[in-house]
Amino acid sequence: MAAPKVAVVGAGVIGLSTALCITETCPSCSVTVLSDQFSPNTTSDVAAGMLIPHTYPGTPIHVQKQWFKETFTYLFAISNSAEASEAGIHLVSGWQVFKNSPKEELPFWSDVVLGFRVMSKAELQKFPQHQLGHAFTTLKCDCPPYLLWLEKRLKATGVQIYTRKVSDLWELHGEYNVVVNCTGIGACQLVGDEKLFPVRGQVLKVHAPWVKTFIRDGDGLTYIYPGIHRVTLGGTREKENWSLTPDPGTTKDIFDRCCSLEPSLRGAQDIKVKVGLRPSRQHVRLQKEVLSQGGVKLPVVHNYGHGAGGFSVHRGTAKEAARLVGECISALQGSSSRAKL
Repeated sequence: MAAPKVAVVGAGVIGLSTALCITETCPSCSVTVLSDQFSPNTTSDVAAGMLIPHTYPGTPIHVQKQWFKETFTYLFAISNSAEASEAGIHLVSGWQVFKNSPKEELPFWSDVVLGFRVMSKAELQKFPQHQLGHAFTTLKCDCPPYLLWLEKRLKATGVQIYTRKVSDLWELHGEYNVVVNCTGIGACQLVGDEKLFPVRGQVLKVHAPWVKTFIRDGDGLTYIYPGIHRVTLGGTREKENWSLTPDPGTTKDIFDRCCSLEPSLRGAQDIKVKVGLRPSRQHVRLQKEVLSQGGVKLPVVHNYGHGAGGFSVHRGTAKEAARLVGECISALQGSSSRAKL
């Protein structure tokens, strides 16, 4: 068969990195990215971009760890390259502190991040309300530059990128051999996924260049994540809340919570408020499906539902989605060669 045509629907971090992995694993493919929204208007643009995994209850831990490890390794290599600044990726050290002992003594990802250790008593003096904590170095991704860097990489490999609203995956049949669904919260409408729900996140982006160390409270509801130009303060987890309008009361609450961890933030300037809807479900939907109408088939690969942890595992799930696309193409090539016999 001629060069297989693959459409990736969605241009957040999952869609763009999946498209890139497909070009790397299936170089004979013609890949196109279709989306009605691109940076700076995606959910990914609001994300804090810290590589600290969130746990998916429905996914085996060893699988989550593999996704995180692949993502960390990939971004660490970029952070060690001349492209680090353009891609918005840098190492950041800091503390995760707890008022009560966490259920697990060590998180599953403790040997993937760098220099993970228990905090000393001297360090804990900074946090009088907390009784223990972990210190480590991880990676921080400033999301808008990273999305633009991914787009640039895609264009350099010949990927076509078009603004297009896809209302039904079947409308791509006839144009493409395989379709990859990376639409995040859009999959609620696009494929009618009732297991998917929004978790509203409101964050503040502030100018506080003296804050160099990240601080994360407990399970990560309150956090201070220094980026290259701005510090991200968070956050909220409001299940089933679809509102994209910033809430002033929530802004004050986030700011006060963060100042209780880092009082110097009272002097932060130029506070910008951002809201995003995390596409959440019990586990990431990462699977093949064959749509069929009137005996005609369209292979689809789904890769969405990453919730609050998309950046931490985006490269790992993109590699898996690309592998599934490869399986779809092999099946198509097998059936077309059988048809010739």
